[in-house]
Amino acid sequence: LDPLPSCRCFRPFPLMLARPRLFLSLPGAAFAAALGRCRRLSCGRVAMAKSKFEYVRDFETDDTCLPNCWVVVRLDGRSFHRFAEQHGFRKPNDDRALHLMNKCAQTVMQELEDIVIAYGQSDEYSFIFKKRSNWFKRRSSKFMTHVASQFAASYVFYWKDYFEDQPLLYPPGFDGRVILYPSDQNLKDYLSWRQADCHINNLYNTVFWSLVQKSGLTPVQAQKRLQGTLAGDKNEILFSEFNINYNNEPLMYRKGTVLVWQKVNQVIRKKIKIPKETEEKEVEVTRVKNTPLPLHCDIIGDQFWEQYPEILSDDS
Repeated sequence: LDPLPSCRCFRPFPLMLARPRLFLSLPGAAFAAALGRCRRLSCGRVAMAKSKFEYVRDFETDDTCLPNCWVVVRLDGRSFHRFAEQHGFRKPNDDRALHLMNKCAQTVMQELEDIVIAYGQSDEYSFIFKKRSNWFKRRSSKFMTHVASQFAASYVFYWKDYFEDQPLLYPPGFDGRVILYPSDQNLKDYLSWRQADCHINNLYNTVFWSLVQKSGLTPVQAQKRLQGTLAGDKNEILFSEFNINYNNEPLMYRKGTVLVWQKVNQVIRKKIKIPKETEEKEVEVTRVKNTPLPLHCDIIGDQFWEQYPEILSDDS
C-alpha cells in the first residue's frame, strides 16, 4: 500500500484513528476510494472548517488579477529624499545608488517567476509579469508583497557592496502598486511614459544642481530660475553657462535601466574523475545561463521591441 499523504490539510477519518488496522486491511480499490473521500473532505473549503472561528476567511478580499493582462508591479522608495540626504547621495545622480537599485532588480527577476522585463530610474522600478502568468493564482497582493519584500531585503543585503564607506543608518522602505494592461501597446506606452519621466526629471535635476553647486545659488533661487522654462531653455543654460552638452551625459542617467533576459556564457571550475587516474582533476567548463542584463537604451521607439521580440511573445 502507498503511504498516507503528508499534506498539512489531510485529516483522517475517526475510523483511521480508532481502528487503523481495519482501515489498512481494506482491498486496494476500497482503500483508494476511502482515501480519495478523505482527501476531498479534508481539502474542501466547507469540510475544512474544524473550528467555529474559520468563518473569518470569508472576509478575505478576492484580489485575482484579470486574465490575459500584463501584470506590472511598480516600486517607489518611501521618503527617499530624506533617505538620500541622510546617507550622503551625490547630486544629481549617484552611481552607487543606481547600481544598487539595478542589482536589487536583477535579484528580484532571478528569485521570482514569470518576470519578462524590468525598467528602473531614480528610486523606482517596474517589473512586468507574463500575460499568462498564473503565479500564486494571479493574486495581486502576492505579486506586490513578494516583489516589495524581495527588493527591500536585497537593498539592505547588498548595501555594503556599493556604499563601502557609508553605513546604513536605518532600513529603507518601498511602496508598491499593481497595474494591469490588456494590450501590448498599453504596456509599451507605460514603459515609454516611465522613460519620458526619467528624461524630464534628470534634465531638470542636472540644471538645478549645476546652478546650486557651480553658480552658488540657493535651492530656492535655482527653483525660481527654472520656473516656466522648457527643455530647450534648460539645455541652453547647461551649454552656455556650464559648457555641458546634455546629450553627452551617461545613458543610465538619461534613459534609465532596462533589464532583459539574455543568454551568457558562464565559465565555472569543476572537478572531474579521469579514467586510470586516482585523483580528480579541476577543469574549466563553459555553460549557457539565462541572466537579466542591464541595458541603457531607448525603449520608446520600435527598434528595441524589434530587437527583443521574445519579450512580448506568449511563450517567452
